[in-house]
Amino acid sequence: MPSGDVFVLRGLRKIYADDTDKSYLALEGVDLRVRSGEFLCLLGASGCGKSTLLNLLGGFEKPTSGEVLYRDQKIKGPGKQRVMFFQDAGAALLPWQTVQQNVEFGLRLQGMLYSERARRAEECLQLVGLAEHRHKLPSEISGGMRQRLQIARALAVDPDVFLMDEPFGALDAITRRRMHAALLEVWQRTRRTIVFVTHDILEALMLADRVAVMSVGPGSRIARLVDVDLDRPRDPADPQLGLLFKALEVALHEASPADLVQ
Repeated sequence: MPSGDVFVLRGLRKIYADDTDKSYLALEGVDLRVRSGEFLCLLGASGCGKSTLLNLLGGFEKPTSGEVLYRDQKIKGPGKQRVMFFQDAGAALLPWQTVQQNVEFGLRLQGMLYSERARRAEECLQLVGLAEHRHKLPSEISGGMRQRLQIARALAVDPDVFLMDEPFGALDAITRRRMHAALLEVWQRTRRTIVFVTHDILEALMLADRVAVMSVGPGSRIARLVDVDLDRPRDPADPQLGLLFKALEVALHEASPADLVQ
């Protein structure tokens, strides 16, 4: 996996305008570097621009001004090396195809031979613990399994980056914890760069190498970067994690307008 910075953002600004000539300043003055192989969480309140920032990294949005670089090149649109994950895994999967066929889909588009596709799909399904469910349809597996299937399908095409927009937000607490463990196992084995959006402080602390706290808009920015220098797996009862939790609570409070935190 290449070293150095995967993403570099300089003076990033994003304005949305509608047909009535009204505009909204979503992001202002965002500066950020995302290191190769790191697990970075974007943390902030709903509506603070986390998803907008993720869409800019994915090439689904273009900045109004400033720079968004991927591997030292300006992002001009979506690319196969940057894979996006969404909260509703079911909507991202092909419901008429089996688990294995979903994993093979991107490989088939690339023209890979059947035998190689099958071998690659098997590797990825084994990695996420879905090999026994290969012949099932997405509707026949649980929500957590569908999220793992999203991960397997992404791994099959060998991307550089996972961009994850609150992918576990719709899951129950127990399934969510299991997905944290599954995602971390995949990340530790593959060392893909992950940028993960969440509004949950504990989720960020359980997963991330660094947490980027975003201020509430208009004109959201990176208010603070916090290193999470704790061994994995992490225990929510760890006093050190508790101290970081309080530090992030303070950072979120300071990054929010007074009328939102009173």
